[in-house]
Order: sequence, then C-alpha cells, then structure tokens
Amino acid sequence: MSIPAASVPLSQTDPVAVEPGLGRQVLVFVLLLACEFLYGWAWNTVDVLRPYIRESLGLSLIEAGSAYSAQGAGALTGAIVLGQIADRIGRRRVLSGLVFGYGALLLAGMIVASYPQLLLQRFLLGFFAGGSFPVVVGIYINLFQPTLRGRLAGTLNAAFSLSIVMLGVAMGLVAPGNWKHLLLIGGVPPLALALLVLAAIPTGSRMDRGTRGGVSRLPVSELFAPGLRRQTLMLATMAGLNFFGYAAFSGWLTTYLTGERGFSAQTAGALVAWQFSGNIAGGFFWGWAADRFGRRFNAIGFLIASGAIAVYLLGPADPTVLKLAGLIYGAALCSSVIWGPWMAELYPPHLQSTAASIFNWGRVISFFAPIITAQIAQSFSLATAMLLGAASFTTAAVIWLMQRETLQRS
Repeated sequence: MSIPAASVPLSQTDPVAVEPGLGRQVLVFVLLLACEFLYGWAWNTVDVLRPYIRESLGLSLIEAGSAYSAQGAGALTGAIVLGQIADRIGRRRVLSGLVFGYGALLLAGMIVASYPQLLLQRFLLGFFAGGSFPVVVGIYINLFQPTLRGRLAGTLNAAFSLSIVMLGVAMGLVAPGNWKHLLLIGGVPPLALALLVLAAIPTGSRMDRGTRGGVSRLPVSELFAPGLRRQTLMLATMAGLNFFGYAAFSGWLTTYLTGERGFSAQTAGALVAWQFSGNIAGGFFWGWAADRFGRRFNAIGFLIASGAIAVYLLGPADPTVLKLAGLIYGAALCSSVIWGPWMAELYPPHLQSTAASIFNWGRVISFFAPIITAQIAQSFSLATAMLLGAASFTTAAVIWLMQRETLQRS
C-alpha cells in the first residue's frame, strides 16, 4: 500500500503512471536527502576552502571571491536549463545526470592549475548544482500527499545545513596541505548516487513524469503566458529580494562585528555560527507550519527576520543579545523552505520543476547586492547598508502575502 501521491491530474499526453509502493517512496526520499547533503558539500567548498584555493593558485582577494560569482552564474543557468529539460524528458534521468555532473566537477577541482580553469570549473559545477533544487522539488512533491510537502522541504533543508557543519568539521581534521582530500570525499559518492537514482525512481511515475511530446514551446515560456505572467514576475521579484536581503545583512555580518562592534574574529565567527543552528531547527518548524496553516503563513518568518536584523544592528553589543538575535534570524529566514513546493503548486503539473527554478532567478539581484551596499556603507554607514536586508525581507513578505494559497485543507 502506498501513500497517496500529489493530487494532480495526469494530462492526456502522459503515459500511464507506475506508482511505487511505500517502501520505494521512502527509499527515493532517502536518496534525495543524500543528494541534498552532497550538493551542499560541493556548493560550499568554494567558500570553506577559499583560503587554500587562493594560496594554491596565487590568487588575489578579488580573484578568489570571483569563483563564487562564477558558481552563482552557473547555478542560475543550470536552474533554468535543467529545470526545463526535467519537465520535458523526465526528472529521473536529469537528476542522475546532474548529481554525476557536480560530483565529477568537484573532483576536477583537484587538478585545477590556473585562475581561468578555476572559473570554468566553478561555473560548470554551479550549472549542475543549480539544477538540483528545481529537479528535486519536482520529485518530492509527487512522493506523498500535499500536506507533507512542507515537512519534506524542512528535512531536506536540514540535510543541506548539516553538510555545511560536516564540511567545517572535516576541514578542521584535515591538514592544510591535504585540503584537496575534501574534494575527493565529496566528489566520489555522487558518482555512485547517480546510478542509485536511476534504479530507484520508476520511469513514468508521477515523480519522474515529463511531458512526452506535443510541446512546441520551452516550458519557461509558459510561465509568462497570459494569466501567469504577473504571478511569475512577482515571484521572481520576491526571490530576488530574498537573495538581496541575505547578501546585504549576512554577507557583511563578520565585517560589521569585527569592524564596527569591535569583536575578535574568533568571537565574530562564534556569533555567526548561531545563525546556522537556527537554520536547522527553523527548517523543521516552518515546514510543519506551512503544512498546518498554509504556504502564505510562513511570510511571518520574513517579518521576524527583519525584526531580528534591527535588534542586531540597533541593539546593545551584548554577545548574549546577538546570539539570540542571530538564532532567531537564522530560524525565521528558513520560512522560505516551502517556496519550492509552493511555487510548483502555483503552476500546472507539467511545469513543476521549471516553476521551482524561479527561486534561483533571484540570484541575478544578489550579484549586485555587494556593490550597492558597499556604496551605501561608504556614504552613510555599514549598519545603514545592512538595514536594507530588513527592508528587503519585509517587502518580500508583502509580495508573498499577495499571492495565492495552494494548500487545500480537508
């Protein structure tokens, strides 16, 4: 006996769905957790290993930082391209290919010998990693009933956050001269996982289902069809404000704590770590809340995050206060864990992965956030620039509340 899958009708062009039993459904979700963990590991090596990469290649600070920009550009491209391909040919094959891709590209980082090679390697890694979010969303929202989707999203968020913690722990255990071992540790498992994905996800099932012909347009063009265009633009703006807000506040937080608050680098690092603790717990809570009260309910989280930012920047420089504010900020920001399922629910079934990719479109705005906030910091103060994060999250919350609720309560 299987748990009812998402209650979406099959189109007349879809093949007869072969739905897996409960055991296979659970197996697929466990594999998705592994995909999310390894995706998180691969993605965050560009930041965690930056000092070693910089020293190895003799890079300037700007060159070392641009590796993340290259990876982000690749992620934006991959989310759009791979999300559409998944909706056209099926998510099973695309997920297998992208997992293999980011594993292989992480291993390629072991032989990168120049700055141009680094940019190419990180762009391609970002391309495959960026496709992970929309494709995984398209699979897991079709595993179980809609009232579990928020909790599934929260659990996947925890797997991603755990990968950051484990990568940091592993870095502390590996000698500086052996930092490439972390690329090996994170690069080999995806190669095997790609084969397991092919074996576990049944071809033609709802979780795999792609449009099998009769489609003359790219899926992304359908997001801008009459009746959907305004919604798509609003969601893209909301996602952009999310990325801008994060870059405006979190991107400058260590600099602010050490430069304007006078904390040591060690203390600043410990204060920032409280945010990641909040991320894991917050993902579980907001996933449950979205399943219980609706997808739009989670907009409250962005308003709470805005308040936490104000406390952080305008309140006393007391480590206890800053720890609590950081914990609340990290937990509240995870209210967006429901965005993937919610965005997919807002569109027809054959556009689920393409619709979920809207989340990554916001990365375009994040490319400009450091430049804009730096100019404001020079003209006024760093705290003023970082307060733009609170304004961005508040505006995003308003847009969120303006959209349609998709949770159907029985």
